[in-house]
Amino acid sequence: MLSESTNNLMRLVGIGTDIVEIERVERMLEKHGDFYRRRVFTPNEEEYCSKGRKSAERYAARWAVKEAVMKALGTGWTKEVNWTEIETTHDAAGKPVLTLLGSAKAYAEKLGISEWQITLSHCDRYAVAFAVAVGG
Repeated sequence: MLSESTNNLMRLVGIGTDIVEIERVERMLEKHGDFYRRRVFTPNEEEYCSKGRKSAERYAARWAVKEAVMKALGTGWTKEVNWTEIETTHDAAGKPVLTLLGSAKAYAEKLGISEWQITLSHCDRYAVAFAVAVGG
């Protein structure tokens, strides 16, 4: 059942999903430390992920979001989109919020993407994310 008029229908632009082994991200953090964190994660993500004992799980989930978003954009790992141009934060209720910056934002605008829905989760061994890009 649609709650809005048909004039407000959105179109699906892209979807993406990713799953990553938390241990793999943990090894990258141990081996490459600050270099890896600065290359892949925004300062806001680093601040959030570094808190508490589940740091590797948090980093892994954000890595998965970045990959899922690149897939939804249709770019994959290219020079068009940088890792740190895809940021996951949370709203006041704890819902994950996606922010695109720089060339990633410009590329999404070029595709007509006006809204993102993302979800992420993790357990003992894996982190997973799903991204949906919609346009008006």
